Amino acid sequence: MDQPGLDPAEHERALAGLRRINAISRCSASLFAPIQELAERLPERPLRVLDLACGGGDTAIDLALMARRGGIDLILEGCDLNPEAVTIASANAGRRGVPVRFFQADALADPWPQGPGAANPEGYDVVLCSLFLHHLDGDDAVRLLALMARRAHLLVLVNDLIRSPLGYALAWSGTRLLSRSPVVHIDGPLSVRGAFQLAEVAAMAQRAGLRGAALRRCWPERYLLRWNRD
Repeated sequence: MDQPGLDPAEHERALAGLRRINAISRCSASLFAPIQELAERLPERPLRVLDLACGGGDTAIDLALMARRGGIDLILEGCDLNPEAVTIASANAGRRGVPVRFFQADALADPWPQGPGAANPEGYDVVLCSLFLHHLDGDDAVRLLALMARRAHLLVLVNDLIRSPLGYALAWSGTRLLSRSPVVHIDGPLSVRGAFQLAEVAAMAQRAGLRGAALRRCWPERYLLRWNRD
């Protein structure tokens, strides 16, 4: 799905398939729990939350809806390198009635460009990414984690796939049950093959300077990495 020149209609269909898969996996709920916990400890102001490599914006939009239902005050933004994804994410947010801002940015760029349409100059309390780390090799994954820690004032969250035979089987069957997009059918199993095992994620977090990061398994064959700034 990261292939340059992918037809915009096929890109949107692939993102719609991923939306259904993510809804079944409840990855947004696993990300929301630590954000809610942090917000309840700091009720005096809204938390600024950034979703890196946001794709169609589903995670950020889900978090906004859960925050609304829970009475949690969040300022949510998302960024993606692909301008087509940013357009789709902005349209999805408008259709679902949530004020999430999306902008174009490379998650691995340092520093980010400033000015209108760029990152919030005040920075972010929480920086997260979902289903992005597995697209990177080990060195770039460490670089991303280090950049996330630098950009997050309080909390870093990563939700991603675990490389395992069960994960591959779930990806192969789940993508075919929940999406008609051939891009998703190919990308899902390939993503599991490119994913990291838990020991590898823990080692990369250490290399990136995320001392004391917590790592736990989530359904379905995913993990949640959580790192709080001291």
